[in-house]
Amino acid sequence: MLLHKAYHRFSLLPSHFSPPFLSLNIPSAVHVPGTLGIPLRKSPRPMKSFTTSTYSSRLLRLAPVAVAAEDGGGDRNGSVPSQSADEENSSLGAGYRLPPPEIKDIVDAPPLPALSFSPQRDKILFLKRRALPPLTELARPEEKLAGIRIDGKCNTRSRMSFYTGIAIHPLMDDGTLGPEKEVHGFPDGAKINFVSWSRDGRHLSFSIRFDEEDGSSKLKVWVADVETGKARPLFQSPDIYLNAVFDNFVWVDNSTLLVCTIPLSRGAPPKKPLVPSGPKIQSNEQKNIVQIRTYQDLLKDEYDEDLFDYYATTQLILASLDGTMKAIGPPAVYTSIDPSPDDKYLLISSIHRPYSFIVPCGRFPKKVDVWTADGKFVRELCDLPLAEDIPIAFNSVRRGMRSINWRADKPSTLYWVETQDGGDAKVEVSPRDIVYTQPAELQDGDQPEVLHKLDLRYGGISWCDDSLALFYESWYKTRRTRTWVISPGLKDASPRILFDRSSEDVYSDPGSPMLRRTPAGTYVIAKIKKEDEGTYILLNGSGATPEGNIPFLDLFDINTGSKERIWESNKEKYYEAVVALMSDQQDGDLSIDRLKILTSKESKTENTQYYLQSWPDRKVSQITNFPHPYPQLASLQKEMIRYQRKDGVQLTATLYLPPGYDPSNDGPLPCLVWSYPGEFKSKDAAGQVRGSPNEFAGIGPTSALLWLARRFAILSGPTIPIIGEGDEEANDRYVEQLVGSAEAAVEEVIRRGVAHPNKIAVGGHSYGAFMTANLLAHAPHLFCCGIARSGAYNRTLTPFGFQNEDRTLWEATNTYVEMSPFMSANKVKKPILLMHGEEDNNPGTLTMQSDRFFNALKGHGALCRLVVLPFESHGYAARESIMHVLWETDRWLQKYCVNNPDVLTDIDASKADECKTVNDSENKAMSSSGGGGSSPEGLEQEEFLPAPRSSL
Repeated sequence: MLLHKAYHRFSLLPSHFSPPFLSLNIPSAVHVPGTLGIPLRKSPRPMKSFTTSTYSSRLLRLAPVAVAAEDGGGDRNGSVPSQSADEENSSLGAGYRLPPPEIKDIVDAPPLPALSFSPQRDKILFLKRRALPPLTELARPEEKLAGIRIDGKCNTRSRMSFYTGIAIHPLMDDGTLGPEKEVHGFPDGAKINFVSWSRDGRHLSFSIRFDEEDGSSKLKVWVADVETGKARPLFQSPDIYLNAVFDNFVWVDNSTLLVCTIPLSRGAPPKKPLVPSGPKIQSNEQKNIVQIRTYQDLLKDEYDEDLFDYYATTQLILASLDGTMKAIGPPAVYTSIDPSPDDKYLLISSIHRPYSFIVPCGRFPKKVDVWTADGKFVRELCDLPLAEDIPIAFNSVRRGMRSINWRADKPSTLYWVETQDGGDAKVEVSPRDIVYTQPAELQDGDQPEVLHKLDLRYGGISWCDDSLALFYESWYKTRRTRTWVISPGLKDASPRILFDRSSEDVYSDPGSPMLRRTPAGTYVIAKIKKEDEGTYILLNGSGATPEGNIPFLDLFDINTGSKERIWESNKEKYYEAVVALMSDQQDGDLSIDRLKILTSKESKTENTQYYLQSWPDRKVSQITNFPHPYPQLASLQKEMIRYQRKDGVQLTATLYLPPGYDPSNDGPLPCLVWSYPGEFKSKDAAGQVRGSPNEFAGIGPTSALLWLARRFAILSGPTIPIIGEGDEEANDRYVEQLVGSAEAAVEEVIRRGVAHPNKIAVGGHSYGAFMTANLLAHAPHLFCCGIARSGAYNRTLTPFGFQNEDRTLWEATNTYVEMSPFMSANKVKKPILLMHGEEDNNPGTLTMQSDRFFNALKGHGALCRLVVLPFESHGYAARESIMHVLWETDRWLQKYCVNNPDVLTDIDASKADECKTVNDSENKAMSSSGGGGSSPEGLEQEEFLPAPRSSL
């Protein structure tokens, strides 16, 4: 579900999108709407940079430990060699095609750098990136083991993107950037990952890799002096390589790193037996209830177990900048390494056998220990058993200790959570979760101390000091979320509820607390000093309103609940947001007169730039000046529109129109509707406005907005709320509400005169593809054709839940069947284009889903086409694949939307002849390229790179 939604959210962001993601060395947070922000994991050391391309995959890991960027062809400065269309078509291979130049040029534009601020906020890194990667990079062999994919040549997660260079800019006193200093000393062509600052900001650590003659490209750890930019290897031995399958390395202090390495004693990978030792057997003779969602890439046999151990086993090494090193602990499958804030201890997590063939490695037996900083064992915190039986109901969790972390406000104090309901959300019990704390090293008789008891499910903690911490809890079924104020060090202080609200009610979201950096490198709630004696914090909110988001910064009195708005976005033309607290390197409370924040600013046509704003004079300094990423669409038209569904639910959408378009003179346009349904518990919440009309239109490499360049109207993200109020389940009326929402959207664009009623196409990715297929089956009167990418169409193939449905097929048989467009394949009468990555690893969206749906459609004579992309996963990455997806989409839209046969009678004869010529030439091109069939059989992959598997 997370991967579904993350991809949908960022499918509108390009690889070259400005702004790039900022690394501000603040802990990542999950912000459940209506909470103050929930850190996923306390990080006592500067966090690594984090960019768009890694967002989806890292959500599954719940820790942004890797730096990665969009990559692909080009030189180290990010430029892309120019080629003619004929040259590129030739280089793309027999079956790969290029979209029209007006689309291709946007996708091929050089990407802007990612940014990372130093811990002292006095320097900025510009992390240089390349454009889309070539298909050859995706074609590298990968091992699919325990729910993850591993590149054995690198000993990392497969398909890991990279930076091509690092530039350091000083941040001057006036807020401007100083001259660029290039980090140098590593080999040309090196691929850079995992960039992180030392706590004092004097050094950078990162990994580099490059393809060697033997085909390997293992990672080595390098360090660079920030003042000179000179880089060198961390290890003097050339035989020490990074193992980045799970964690990678972390600064223990300003001169020492703890590194996950490949054991020197490791030999060749285990060889797969030619003859199996026996049958593959699974048993449930104990009659346990084990309900599992449709996970992929699981272990299959003993050989897979051995191979997983081979690649995942790590030797931890303490390495100093002076060249000394020390191996600590035995080799094991370490999944996280986390130093205490005072650098005296290490929190070490690992997984071990027995492994499972039905769940991914996140549910394997897990051991958590405390070591001293030099590697001596202190004590075992827990050794959790294999967790195959976690119920599928939302808010169900693993039994035993979980969310084990260091307190950010203490030198070396641990905290964790334990469930009281056996991990089963369907069990009614009070309390449901208990939060405990304990020192790292125990004294005689020390017992865990109860910090707080929660009746909902634990959602995280924001620490401040002994007088203040914020605890979060929530419950998905009711959408209830609560924030508690706790005084951890005051035994006689009673917890009290600060906020108690619906997570769906974005209008009442109070915002998230701003965090400051401590001398220990951790992040705690920033207390603000004023003239009076109140306890003030800063709440940074998105500011959702019926007119759109208007971000704000409030000075909030934690005791009285009173607040003063000290900053707010310009709501007339711009969309501004507070990105980070920049005056946070001091200890203790911050004076309101010394406040400094980093803000972003954008408009409908101006891409995001970053600014420093200082108190008390509110001086504003612009620190970036990124060029427009696609100037050919700089004057596109954008409007947030509102309309109503027949049942009274208020709906919203963003309407984009091409530059220079005038509906009174130009008439209605062909229109592409691109969306993704969402579930709600109330009509009021479903009707609330999300987003801002002033946000910059980010256009990603597979974004629907690319068709603005082809003179389409784009209705982006029309809300498709699936509502289940009270005891009603939303999906029980899925089709009815889906069609009702689509009807309202189509009626609105027709009423506005911007869309031709017979030239409206619908499309979506993942759950949006599921939506598309259902709309063509149940609302054929609305759309002329559809584009469905990487969807799941038969819910009986995901019998233990999908998306936000946590009932099983046997509990809600009618719902599963009625929601499945596969079951209504005989009703699909409009042209549908199906596309899918051949190596899709997303739970539920197996490539088989598109194969079987296509066969069902073809069996009923539907006009359909299936394109399967070799080597691609749930989201598409290779330039060849993306360009071909765009070509397929454009061809489909031109043929069945722009030149819709149903409305050719409305076009004059010359136009009709022109359309016929276009279609004839396309058909000839398809025939000559072999685009209508599969790849030749019997050829080795190394000799022949197959084209996308197409069927028409």
